[in-house]
Amino acid sequence: MQSRRALDFHALHEQGILMLANCWDGASARIAEAAGSRALATSSAAVAWSHGYADGYKLPPELQLVTVRNIVRGTSLPLTVDVEDGYSDDPEVVAQFVGQVIAAGAVGINIEDGSKPPELLARKIAAIRALADQAGVNLFINARCDVYLRGLVEPSGRAAEMIRRAALYKAAGANGLFAAGASDEADIAAIVAAAGMPVNLLARTTLPPPARLAELGVRRLSAGSAPAEAMAGLLSDYTKRFLETGDIYEEKTIDYSSLNKLISGG
Repeated sequence: MQSRRALDFHALHEQGILMLANCWDGASARIAEAAGSRALATSSAAVAWSHGYADGYKLPPELQLVTVRNIVRGTSLPLTVDVEDGYSDDPEVVAQFVGQVIAAGAVGINIEDGSKPPELLARKIAAIRALADQAGVNLFINARCDVYLRGLVEPSGRAAEMIRRAALYKAAGANGLFAAGASDEADIAAIVAAAGMPVNLLARTTLPPPARLAELGVRRLSAGSAPAEAMAGLLSDYTKRFLETGDIYEEKTIDYSSLNKLISGG
């Protein structure tokens, strides 16, 4: 089953654009699947928040594994997991952790370079690829390059630096490039043309619409932490209203019975 899901996930990057409304637990994964998602992806920020931790390498890795197991248990869709930087600078330690993520049922990962040398991420990717191959799982390794998100170089040089890093990551065994933060059409077109592997973007209000991104050759668009932020905003408003008035909303997008049935797989 996992091998089949891995093949399916790779195939989803071959044409068109794969839309990923990132989830953070079993319930949000079930909702995404019911809404029509073709695959599932976690948001590291949303997963951390759901366990009461701040984003940014604060989440205990064992809780990441709990999340993966809970999502896989209730879905038939392929799952890719945001493992941040792998929670270590030791490539072998990172690979061992990703091995646990694979054992929990995931068929893809995002792993980021952050502000650290790209050569370090390349070594991590190589170690992960070797372990995944040994495990017999065609893991989709999506290398997240943070040149744009962290402003690591001047704007005029960001596309070139993204392309340079993409070559390192592809040679190490990456299957995709997550050009998070890129939004300029000319930059996107240049990155897609040079990357040599599917390009993933992070949804932003400044991005062209998905149809245009598909024309540019983008193969994946991730919502990131936006769904969790939206849920938190709704919950905050609801809680304030209830505390002030005792009122509950009579109109519900998903009522108790329907939500319970959805979560139970009924």
